[in-house]
Amino acid sequence: MGEEVKQTDFSLAHRREYRRKVQLCLDVFETMLAQSSFEFERPLTGMEIECNLVDGDYQPAMSNQEVLASIADPAYQTELGAYNIEFNVPPRPLPGRAGLELEADVRASLNAAEAKANQNGAHIVMIGILPTLMPEHLTGRWMSESTRYQALNESIFTARGEDILIDITGPERLSLQTESIAPESACTSMQLHLQVSPADFAQNWNAAQVLAGPQLALGANSPYFFGHQLWAETRIELFAQATDTRPDELKTQGVRPRVWFGERWITSIFDLFEENVRYFPSLLPELSDEDPVAELAAGRTPRLQELRLHNGTIYRWNRPVYDVVEGRPHLRVENRVLPAGPTVLDMMANAAFYYGMLRSLSEEDRPLWTKLSFSAAQQNFLEAAQHGMDARLYWPGLGEVTPDELVLRQLLPMAHEGLRRWGVAVEVRDRYLGVIEGRAKTGRNGSAWQVATVAALQEQGMTRPDALAEMLRRYCQGMHSNEPVHMWESPA
Repeated sequence: MGEEVKQTDFSLAHRREYRRKVQLCLDVFETMLAQSSFEFERPLTGMEIECNLVDGDYQPAMSNQEVLASIADPAYQTELGAYNIEFNVPPRPLPGRAGLELEADVRASLNAAEAKANQNGAHIVMIGILPTLMPEHLTGRWMSESTRYQALNESIFTARGEDILIDITGPERLSLQTESIAPESACTSMQLHLQVSPADFAQNWNAAQVLAGPQLALGANSPYFFGHQLWAETRIELFAQATDTRPDELKTQGVRPRVWFGERWITSIFDLFEENVRYFPSLLPELSDEDPVAELAAGRTPRLQELRLHNGTIYRWNRPVYDVVEGRPHLRVENRVLPAGPTVLDMMANAAFYYGMLRSLSEEDRPLWTKLSFSAAQQNFLEAAQHGMDARLYWPGLGEVTPDELVLRQLLPMAHEGLRRWGVAVEVRDRYLGVIEGRAKTGRNGSAWQVATVAALQEQGMTRPDALAEMLRRYCQGMHSNEPVHMWESPA
């Protein structure tokens, strides 16, 4: 959710000054893109994994403060819900055998964190939406202790002026009113970062948008919310609705949502930040002491705090990131499409597929987005979220295809070639893209396994709540085995 803020109430004069500072930061950022030296000589990748905490009965455990105190590792942080934690994986380069080392490091860190969580009677679960989460869990002290989260909740409801309607279709439609952003806490994702040069940012962002549909179809892992079977990746629609600042009248007028796919292909990272400032009022208008113009004039790198804070409250599925490390600015594409889980191996496979495809798509002589309308890319994304491996996706040159056909016929060879260009070792490519191939051939991602398992357990006589808890118990066994989800057993 980004950096902490110090207050929840802001005066009109304060908001006016923040608006001025955001515009000033945008102007300075434009100058920097033309003049400054950005760090990109050694492209780095990064990963964030949002996790859930459950008790011995696989029900949500509202104990992240105690668990984090036991883990005592700055790589682990709070998230919105008191049953959420986030693991920030240190950045590293892609080439060689780095992927295998990363997989081993992530597993070791999560296993150590799990052992510490067990001391507090909790278990860590990597899954898009915790299937045992029910409405009664999101009352009372559901939110992590944080001024930022409180301010965000208040700002969204002040902007909206009424309760939020959650209304999601699917096999078992769910419709309810909520008076807080608590349902957003159900959405736990895996975020992938890629550091790029200013000149290469637009191609990589456009490529990530093209890829979002196939990426989500392969990785869907969130079919249940509040006991209802909804979308293959319910997290997409739930996140959009739970943070919507627009009452119905503003939706009807075409006001853009803060959870946003976007509306056009871009030519520069500046396009995205400029859209953010032009279309979206601030939710957290906290001011810094920095004068970005003076910093730049003095030969230092401005942190552009107001622009970065504003960007952190606009939830693009592929988000632009400006950051400063050791005095040098850099740019990243932050991919927010995928849910967490099911295993570290599955997530590494998703990452390898993403980075390989991004390299191939962004370097094509005639980029795919010149042959695909932006609205078609968005429709692919929504279709994949609803139907997962049963989606129908449009692809230039192929027409309407299923994800398995698209991946096996066209995308896997491109992902292999992209990873080869990154200098990724053959054994690494084969290990991770082999998982993607297996998932495509079986049609089984995390979402499909969850639905099949719950259906089988209910056929054996279990109630839905008991079936969800038993499914989650078996899911955790599979998660710890690190066997890819397409190889997990389902009840007969």
